[in-house]
Amino acid sequence: MLRSALLAAGRSPSVRRLVEANPLTRPVVRRFVPGTSPEDAVRATRELSDLGLFVTLDRLGEDTLDASQAAATVRDYRQVLGVLAEQGLAERAEVSVKLSAVGQFLPSDGEKIALDNARLVCEAASAAGTTVTLDMEDHTTTDSTLGILRDLRVDFPWVGAVLQAYLRRTEQDCRDLATAGSRVRLCKGAYDEPESVAYRDKSEVDRSYVRCLKVLMQGEGYPMVASHDPRMVAIAGELAARNGRRNSEFEYQMLYGIRPDEQRRIAASGGRLRVYAAYGDEWYGYFMRRLAERPANLAFFLRSLATQS
Repeated sequence: MLRSALLAAGRSPSVRRLVEANPLTRPVVRRFVPGTSPEDAVRATRELSDLGLFVTLDRLGEDTLDASQAAATVRDYRQVLGVLAEQGLAERAEVSVKLSAVGQFLPSDGEKIALDNARLVCEAASAAGTTVTLDMEDHTTTDSTLGILRDLRVDFPWVGAVLQAYLRRTEQDCRDLATAGSRVRLCKGAYDEPESVAYRDKSEVDRSYVRCLKVLMQGEGYPMVASHDPRMVAIAGELAARNGRRNSEFEYQMLYGIRPDEQRRIAASGGRLRVYAAYGDEWYGYFMRRLAERPANLAFFLRSLATQS
Protein backbone atom coordinates (compact mmCIF):
# COMPACT_ATOMS: atom_id res chain seq x y z
CA MET A 1 0.00 0.00 0.00
CA LEU A 2 2.76 2.45 0.95
CA ARG A 3 4.75 1.60 -2.16
CA SER A 4 1.72 2.16 -4.41
CA ALA A 5 0.98 5.45 -2.68
CA LEU A 6 4.54 6.71 -3.16
CA LEU A 7 4.58 5.67 -6.82
CA ALA A 8 1.25 7.43 -7.34
CA ALA A 9 2.70 10.54 -5.67
CA GLY A 10 5.59 10.31 -8.10
CA ARG A 11 3.11 10.79 -10.94
CA SER A 12 1.18 13.63 -9.29
CA PRO A 13 1.97 17.16 -10.57
CA SER A 14 0.57 18.74 -7.40
CA VAL A 15 2.68 16.60 -5.06
CA ARG A 16 5.67 17.24 -7.29
CA ARG A 17 5.24 21.01 -6.98
CA LEU A 18 4.93 20.67 -3.20
CA VAL A 19 8.07 18.58 -2.83
CA GLU A 20 10.17 20.62 -5.25
CA ALA A 21 9.15 23.89 -3.60
CA ASN A 22 10.22 22.69 -0.15
CA PRO A 23 13.68 24.19 0.53
CA LEU A 24 14.44 21.30 2.90
CA THR A 25 14.07 18.67 0.18
CA ARG A 26 17.14 19.35 -1.97
CA PRO A 27 19.80 18.52 0.66
CA VAL A 28 18.06 15.18 1.27
CA VAL A 29 17.74 14.41 -2.44
CA ARG A 30 21.53 14.71 -2.74
CA ARG A 31 21.83 11.39 -0.93
CA PHE A 32 20.38 9.72 -4.03
CA VAL A 33 21.19 12.25 -6.79
CA PRO A 34 24.76 13.65 -6.81
CA GLY A 35 23.82 16.79 -8.72
CA THR A 36 22.06 18.35 -11.67
CA SER A 37 24.84 19.12 -14.16
CA PRO A 38 27.27 17.10 -16.29
CA GLU A 39 30.04 18.52 -14.10
CA ASP A 40 28.31 17.02 -11.05
CA ALA A 41 28.11 13.66 -12.82
CA VAL A 42 31.83 13.67 -13.67
CA ARG A 43 32.75 14.77 -10.14
CA ALA A 44 30.72 11.91 -8.64
CA THR A 45 32.32 9.48 -11.07
CA ARG A 46 35.81 10.50 -10.00
CA GLU A 47 34.92 10.23 -6.31
CA LEU A 48 33.44 6.77 -6.75
CA SER A 49 36.30 5.63 -8.97
CA ASP A 50 38.79 6.69 -6.31
CA LEU A 51 36.99 4.29 -3.96
CA GLY A 52 37.53 1.40 -6.37
CA LEU A 53 33.97 1.47 -7.71
CA PHE A 54 32.62 1.48 -11.26
CA VAL A 55 29.82 3.83 -12.35
CA THR A 56 26.88 4.02 -14.71
CA LEU A 57 25.49 7.54 -15.24
CA ASP A 58 21.82 8.19 -15.94
CA ARG A 59 20.76 11.63 -17.16
CA LEU A 60 17.28 12.14 -15.73
CA GLY A 61 14.40 13.33 -17.91
CA GLU A 62 12.22 10.39 -18.97
CA ASP A 63 8.82 10.35 -20.74
CA THR A 64 9.57 13.35 -22.91
CA LEU A 65 7.11 14.35 -25.64
CA ASP A 66 9.40 17.14 -26.87
CA ALA A 67 11.84 16.35 -29.69
CA SER A 68 14.11 19.24 -28.72
CA GLN A 69 14.32 17.94 -25.15
CA ALA A 70 15.23 14.49 -26.45
CA ALA A 71 17.98 16.04 -28.58
CA ALA A 72 19.25 18.00 -25.55
CA THR A 73 19.49 14.75 -23.58
CA VAL A 74 21.59 13.23 -26.35
CA ARG A 75 23.90 16.26 -26.41
CA ASP A 76 24.30 16.02 -22.65
CA TYR A 77 25.24 12.35 -22.80
CA ARG A 78 27.74 12.98 -25.57
CA GLN A 79 29.28 15.86 -23.61
CA VAL A 80 29.63 13.71 -20.49
CA LEU A 81 31.17 10.85 -22.44
CA GLY A 82 33.69 13.22 -24.00
CA VAL A 83 34.71 14.58 -20.61
CA LEU A 84 34.98 11.08 -19.13
CA ALA A 85 37.38 10.18 -21.94
CA GLU A 86 39.41 13.39 -21.51
CA GLN A 87 39.78 12.83 -17.78
CA GLY A 88 40.70 9.15 -18.04
CA LEU A 89 37.49 7.94 -16.40
CA ALA A 90 35.88 6.09 -19.31
CA GLU A 91 37.31 2.73 -18.22
CA ARG A 92 35.41 3.08 -14.92
CA ALA A 93 32.15 4.60 -16.17
CA GLU A 94 29.44 3.98 -18.75
CA VAL A 95 26.03 5.58 -19.30
CA SER A 96 22.50 4.26 -18.87
CA VAL A 97 19.85 5.57 -21.26
CA LYS A 98 16.08 5.54 -20.86
CA LEU A 99 14.64 5.39 -24.37
CA SER A 100 11.65 7.49 -23.30
CA ALA A 101 14.14 10.29 -22.58
CA VAL A 102 15.47 10.24 -26.14
CA GLY A 103 12.19 10.12 -28.06
CA GLN A 104 10.49 6.73 -27.65
CA PHE A 105 7.14 8.33 -26.74
CA LEU A 106 7.14 11.03 -29.41
CA PRO A 107 3.82 10.90 -31.26
CA SER A 108 5.38 10.52 -34.69
CA ASP A 109 8.12 7.95 -35.41
CA GLY A 110 9.05 7.78 -31.73
CA GLU A 111 10.78 4.40 -31.94
CA LYS A 112 12.86 5.43 -34.95
CA ILE A 113 13.84 8.72 -33.29
CA ALA A 114 14.78 6.88 -30.09
CA LEU A 115 16.86 4.39 -32.06
CA ASP A 116 18.65 7.15 -33.98
CA ASN A 117 19.30 9.13 -30.79
CA ALA A 118 20.50 6.07 -28.89
CA ARG A 119 22.82 5.32 -31.78
CA LEU A 120 24.39 8.78 -31.39
CA VAL A 121 25.03 8.08 -27.70
CA CYS A 122 26.53 4.68 -28.58
CA GLU A 123 28.84 6.28 -31.14
CA ALA A 124 30.10 8.70 -28.49
CA ALA A 125 30.54 5.87 -26.00
CA SER A 126 32.49 3.84 -28.54
CA ALA A 127 34.77 6.81 -29.24
CA ALA A 128 35.30 7.27 -25.49
CA GLY A 129 36.11 3.59 -25.00
CA THR A 130 33.12 2.67 -22.85
CA THR A 131 29.61 1.21 -23.10
CA VAL A 132 25.90 2.01 -22.89
CA THR A 133 23.08 0.18 -21.11
CA LEU A 134 19.44 0.67 -22.10
CA ASP A 135 17.31 1.13 -19.01
CA MET A 136 13.99 -0.67 -18.81
CA GLU A 137 10.83 1.25 -17.90
CA ASP A 138 7.25 0.10 -17.34
CA HIS A 139 6.02 -3.12 -18.97
CA THR A 140 4.34 -1.36 -21.91
CA THR A 141 7.78 -0.43 -23.26
CA THR A 142 9.49 -3.83 -22.87
CA ASP A 143 9.01 -5.15 -26.41
CA SER A 144 9.90 -1.80 -27.97
CA THR A 145 13.04 -1.47 -25.83
CA LEU A 146 14.22 -5.01 -26.61
CA GLY A 147 13.59 -4.38 -30.31
CA ILE A 148 15.74 -1.24 -30.26
CA LEU A 149 18.37 -3.17 -28.30
CA ARG A 150 18.55 -5.78 -31.07
CA ASP A 151 18.97 -3.06 -33.70
CA LEU A 152 21.73 -1.31 -31.74
CA ARG A 153 23.62 -4.53 -31.10
CA VAL A 154 24.15 -5.01 -34.84
CA ASP A 155 26.76 -2.23 -34.72
CA PHE A 156 27.37 -2.06 -30.96
CA PRO A 157 27.23 -5.63 -29.61
CA TRP A 158 28.24 -4.42 -26.13
CA VAL A 159 25.03 -2.47 -25.50
CA GLY A 160 23.61 -3.69 -22.20
CA ALA A 161 20.03 -4.72 -21.47
CA VAL A 162 18.01 -4.37 -18.28
CA LEU A 163 15.46 -6.98 -17.22
CA GLN A 164 13.05 -6.70 -14.30
CA ALA A 165 12.46 -9.83 -12.23
CA TYR A 166 8.96 -8.86 -11.14
CA LEU A 167 7.65 -9.24 -14.68
CA ARG A 168 6.30 -12.72 -15.38
CA ARG A 169 7.99 -12.80 -18.79
CA THR A 170 11.50 -12.07 -17.55
CA GLU A 171 12.78 -15.61 -16.99
CA GLN A 172 12.26 -16.31 -20.69
CA ASP A 173 13.81 -12.96 -21.64
CA CYS A 174 16.87 -13.99 -19.59
CA ARG A 175 17.15 -17.21 -21.60
CA ASP A 176 16.95 -15.22 -24.83
CA LEU A 177 19.64 -12.74 -23.74
CA ALA A 178 22.09 -15.00 -21.84
CA THR A 179 24.32 -15.29 -24.90
CA ALA A 180 28.02 -14.69 -25.46
CA GLY A 181 28.96 -11.04 -25.07
CA SER A 182 25.50 -10.03 -23.85
CA ARG A 183 25.51 -7.68 -20.86
CA VAL A 184 22.31 -8.01 -18.80
CA ARG A 185 21.42 -6.04 -15.68
CA LEU A 186 18.86 -7.87 -13.55
CA CYS A 187 16.85 -5.73 -11.14
CA LYS A 188 13.64 -6.39 -9.25
CA GLY A 189 11.66 -3.53 -10.82
CA ALA A 190 10.47 -0.16 -9.55
CA TYR A 191 7.18 0.54 -11.35
CA ASP A 192 3.64 -0.16 -10.14
CA GLU A 193 2.65 -2.97 -12.52
CA PRO A 194 -0.66 -4.89 -12.73
CA GLU A 195 -0.82 -8.45 -11.44
CA SER A 196 -1.60 -9.71 -14.94
CA VAL A 197 2.00 -9.02 -16.01
CA ALA A 198 3.96 -8.81 -12.75
CA TYR A 199 4.41 -10.61 -9.45
CA ARG A 200 3.06 -8.42 -6.66
CA ASP A 201 4.14 -10.39 -3.61
CA LYS A 202 7.71 -9.79 -2.42
CA SER A 203 8.42 -13.48 -1.93
CA GLU A 204 7.29 -14.22 -5.49
CA VAL A 205 9.53 -11.43 -6.83
CA ASP A 206 12.46 -12.82 -4.83
CA ARG A 207 11.91 -16.32 -6.20
CA SER A 208 11.71 -14.96 -9.73
CA TYR A 209 14.92 -13.00 -9.18
CA VAL A 210 16.76 -16.16 -8.13
CA ARG A 211 15.40 -18.15 -11.09
CA CYS A 212 16.51 -15.40 -13.47
CA LEU A 213 19.93 -15.19 -11.80
CA LYS A 214 20.43 -18.91 -12.32
CA VAL A 215 19.69 -18.53 -16.02
CA LEU A 216 22.12 -15.62 -16.41
CA MET A 217 24.91 -17.21 -14.38
CA GLN A 218 24.62 -20.45 -16.34
CA GLY A 219 24.62 -18.59 -19.66
CA GLU A 220 27.48 -17.19 -21.71
CA GLY A 221 26.77 -13.51 -21.14
CA TYR A 222 27.86 -11.00 -18.52
CA PRO A 223 25.38 -10.77 -15.61
CA MET A 224 24.98 -7.48 -13.76
CA VAL A 225 23.33 -8.14 -10.41
CA ALA A 226 21.36 -5.03 -9.42
CA SER A 227 20.20 -5.55 -5.85
CA HIS A 228 20.69 -4.14 -2.37
CA ASP A 229 19.20 -7.23 -0.75
CA PRO A 230 21.98 -8.97 1.25
CA ARG A 231 20.41 -12.35 0.55
CA MET A 232 20.34 -11.78 -3.21
CA VAL A 233 23.93 -10.53 -3.14
CA ALA A 234 25.00 -13.68 -1.31
CA ILE A 235 23.04 -15.94 -3.67
CA ALA A 236 24.60 -14.23 -6.68
CA GLY A 237 28.08 -14.90 -5.31
CA GLU A 238 27.22 -18.56 -4.68
CA LEU A 239 25.77 -19.01 -8.17
CA ALA A 240 28.80 -17.35 -9.76
CA ALA A 241 31.16 -19.68 -7.89
CA ARG A 242 29.03 -22.72 -8.75
CA ASN A 243 29.22 -21.81 -12.43
CA GLY A 244 32.96 -21.16 -12.36
CA ARG A 245 32.74 -17.42 -12.89
CA ARG A 246 35.66 -15.25 -11.87
CA ASN A 247 35.03 -11.84 -10.26
CA SER A 248 35.72 -10.19 -13.61
CA GLU A 249 32.94 -12.19 -15.30
CA PHE A 250 29.98 -10.59 -13.53
CA GLU A 251 29.31 -7.53 -11.41
CA TYR A 252 27.11 -6.21 -8.65
CA GLN A 253 25.23 -2.94 -9.06
CA MET A 254 23.75 -0.66 -6.41
CA LEU A 255 22.22 2.80 -6.44
CA TYR A 256 24.11 5.93 -5.50
CA GLY A 257 23.61 6.65 -1.80
CA ILE A 258 22.20 3.25 -0.85
CA ARG A 259 24.35 0.89 1.26
CA PRO A 260 27.61 2.74 0.47
CA ASP A 261 29.53 0.72 3.11
CA GLU A 262 28.46 -2.52 1.44
CA GLN A 263 29.48 -1.11 -1.94
CA ARG A 264 33.00 -0.47 -0.66
CA ARG A 265 33.12 -3.86 1.10
CA ILE A 266 32.36 -5.71 -2.13
CA ALA A 267 34.98 -3.73 -4.03
CA ALA A 268 37.58 -4.27 -1.28
CA SER A 269 36.95 -8.01 -1.39
CA GLY A 270 37.78 -8.14 -5.10
CA GLY A 271 34.27 -7.95 -6.52
CA ARG A 272 33.17 -5.57 -9.24
CA LEU A 273 30.65 -3.07 -7.88
CA ARG A 274 29.05 -0.52 -10.18
CA VAL A 275 27.14 2.44 -8.76
CA TYR A 276 24.09 3.68 -10.65
CA ALA A 277 24.26 7.47 -10.34
CA ALA A 278 21.43 9.57 -11.75
CA TYR A 279 21.84 13.31 -12.28
CA GLY A 280 19.84 16.22 -13.67
CA ASP A 281 17.02 18.61 -12.86
CA GLU A 282 14.26 16.05 -13.45
CA TRP A 283 14.96 14.21 -10.21
CA TYR A 284 11.47 14.04 -8.73
CA GLY A 285 10.12 10.81 -10.27
CA TYR A 286 13.40 9.01 -9.74
CA PHE A 287 13.54 10.16 -6.11
CA MET A 288 10.00 8.96 -5.39
CA ARG A 289 10.77 5.52 -6.82
CA ARG A 290 13.78 5.28 -4.51
CA LEU A 291 11.54 6.07 -1.53
CA ALA A 292 9.03 3.45 -2.69
CA GLU A 293 11.61 0.70 -3.05
CA ARG A 294 12.68 0.47 0.58
CA PRO A 295 10.95 1.66 3.78
CA ALA A 296 14.41 2.58 5.11
CA ASN A 297 14.74 5.20 2.37
CA LEU A 298 11.47 6.85 3.36
CA ALA A 299 12.46 6.76 7.05
CA PHE A 300 15.78 8.43 6.18
CA PHE A 301 13.95 11.13 4.20
CA LEU A 302 11.53 11.91 7.03
CA ARG A 303 14.26 11.93 9.67
CA SER A 304 16.34 14.30 7.56
CA LEU A 305 13.46 16.70 7.10
CA ALA A 306 12.77 16.65 10.83
CA THR A 307 16.45 17.33 11.60
CA GLN A 308 16.63 20.32 9.23
CA SER A 309 13.32 21.90 10.23
